[in-house]
Amino acid sequence: MALSYTPSKGIRKYCIISFFIAFLLFLPNLVYAQISKPDTMVAYPFSIHSQEKISLDGKLDEVLWQKAIRITNFTQRNLVEGEPATERTEVAVLYDEENLYFGIWSYDSYPEKIVAFEQRRDFSWWREDNFNIILDTYHDKRNGYLFVTNPNGARADALIIDNGVGFNVDWNGVWDAASTRTEFGWFAEIKIPFTTLKFSEQEEQIWGINFERNIRHKREQVQWQGWARDASIEQLNRAGTLVNLRGLKSTNLLELKPYLLSGVQQESNKSIDWQRNIGADLNYLFTPTLKLNLTANTDFAQVEADQAQINFTRFPLFFPEKREFFLEGRDYFDFGTDALGFYSRRIGLSDNGLPIPILAGARLLGKAGSTTLGVISMQTAAQDTQRSVNYGAYSFRQDIFDQSRVGVIATSKIESNRQNYVYGLNTRLATDQFLGNKNLVFESAFAQSYTSDSTNKIGNTFNFGIRYPNDLISMRADFSKLDSRFNPEVGFVGRNNYKSALFACDINPRPNIDGIQQIFFTPLFANFFWNDLTGARESAVLAGSPFGIQLNSGDSFWVWIEHQTDIPPEDFPLGRNILIQAGEYNFTRYELNAETFDGRWVSGYGGVSWGDYYGGTRLNFNVGTSFRLSRFITFDFEYQHNELRFESGKIFTNQIISRTEFSMSPKFFGGLFAQWNDNDNQALLNFRLTWIPTIGTDFFFVFTQSFNTDQTIRSNGVSVLAKLVWRFII
Repeated sequence: MALSYTPSKGIRKYCIISFFIAFLLFLPNLVYAQISKPDTMVAYPFSIHSQEKISLDGKLDEVLWQKAIRITNFTQRNLVEGEPATERTEVAVLYDEENLYFGIWSYDSYPEKIVAFEQRRDFSWWREDNFNIILDTYHDKRNGYLFVTNPNGARADALIIDNGVGFNVDWNGVWDAASTRTEFGWFAEIKIPFTTLKFSEQEEQIWGINFERNIRHKREQVQWQGWARDASIEQLNRAGTLVNLRGLKSTNLLELKPYLLSGVQQESNKSIDWQRNIGADLNYLFTPTLKLNLTANTDFAQVEADQAQINFTRFPLFFPEKREFFLEGRDYFDFGTDALGFYSRRIGLSDNGLPIPILAGARLLGKAGSTTLGVISMQTAAQDTQRSVNYGAYSFRQDIFDQSRVGVIATSKIESNRQNYVYGLNTRLATDQFLGNKNLVFESAFAQSYTSDSTNKIGNTFNFGIRYPNDLISMRADFSKLDSRFNPEVGFVGRNNYKSALFACDINPRPNIDGIQQIFFTPLFANFFWNDLTGARESAVLAGSPFGIQLNSGDSFWVWIEHQTDIPPEDFPLGRNILIQAGEYNFTRYELNAETFDGRWVSGYGGVSWGDYYGGTRLNFNVGTSFRLSRFITFDFEYQHNELRFESGKIFTNQIISRTEFSMSPKFFGGLFAQWNDNDNQALLNFRLTWIPTIGTDFFFVFTQSFNTDQTIRSNGVSVLAKLVWRFII
């Protein structure tokens, strides 16, 4: 079907000129080497039965650390690409029969300027001094584990998928760290049990490995290997190697994690509901690379409450997943289409976010050779008018070439009298050697849905895209189609019945001007939508940034201009008392944004946007600030304000969000999350406390109180819950 909207000659000319300018600016660039010798690291073995031991205290005074071979050759990625690091960094690796140990010497000429405010689990490491370790235990140059610590011994980790395309910060491994600070800098020890990692069964192992250190008071980032700005530590194909790992025992680890929950809940005008529950997770390693997880009576009491959103569009809101069980394997089930084929919040949560009991479930995740497997099956209980439902997600992905893959994926929702299935395939072809050393990615995906009780049982969607994601020039082009019959009931569709074309180009030069790190320029962002059935134009966005800048201090400022055309096919409500009529609307909006360096003890951001909006006007501004009072307590505050004015009425909204985080130690921490907005007239307090008596065992205390603030303040409900999770190795 021919599309009824064709960009004007001026727009087409602008696109061509943007491409031409981008490549003219790109071609003169020098190709930087990204390998620093030595690029191989030797692990030093010792026995747990020997007299020489490692005490995890961050002091690095054991004889074993003096025997280990250290690497020191770090290179700047920022601020001056390719220059040697200005501060000395040393790393050594030890291992015994059960654990892998890292010793880190982070010297600093100005130790009083070290930025380290946090010590809680999963801290915001990008805001302060930190040290990153990435391990490619398969040595497939694609997938790995990221471990991060800071001068306070805080811990954070992530799973790396597809050479950095997938970055799952919600994975929590079992490992430990300790740090000390002296007049010479900061120093750390890390201990990672081999049971936390998955690796091959070869007698002699060769792993990929890389390191990154961030010196925040200098805004300096250094890496051991792959330090070019077009790369990142997550790109495992640019990592070095770790050798001399011998005799590592593969184990069919059986891990039992039972939990006990107790507490009270009370909704408004209802009697107290005493909460008592038990359940368990059972984890079993079929092979060192393939893990089965069984869960019974699954509970998510410790999860932070959702942040409220105010909807000023005609499309549904998207809320992110926060439950650890689903977060750990989320990258396995990415369809690669505009619509989310798998949206785990469909499982165990109603449309309004209330929990639906999960009776039991199973999850199989892992890798066998060049094949990646993922399976989830969950059974929810019957509740009110909702029947018991089985939800499933299935993924099979095959590595091809150096950085590419193909895969098939499916989801299912099975009830007693109906079924919904979605199945598809996707392809990712990638290289980091385009035009010498640049990244280029081609992605395609196709998915089809089947709904047993629907008149039109079959629906389709597909997506084709090409990416050129590099530091100086970044470009993207996509074409998507989603028909009106596509129905992923275990997924999320923000918009249906459309064809879409998107093009974006960013040019980010780094001029040799004192005080300026980088200038940002978006010559064009264009996104067009057409009705899939009629071919009629439905909406379009033409936008760009004429200027943005980041200073060497870390402060930044940018401008954004956006022109939209929207043709809603039917009336839709906006807020409580505004009805937007069907028809064509054209409006232009302007944005100014600023942000200060978040490595200071106090930092902030702010933005204001204004312009036309569906025949009226809209003004929005938001401000936020962070107070990092010490390593024990931090405070974040955000305020948002909207003014929408139309001939038929007006909407004023205010929203306040605050977070107070405290940590007495890396194993005892908590936070208070509070939010309020006058659109819903709802306020929420959510207090969470976490204590880790031993690594792998967790105690949670959660207090939640909600209020209605319409005219008078009255309680909507209160919940007080305590949960203890043990970890047993069988």
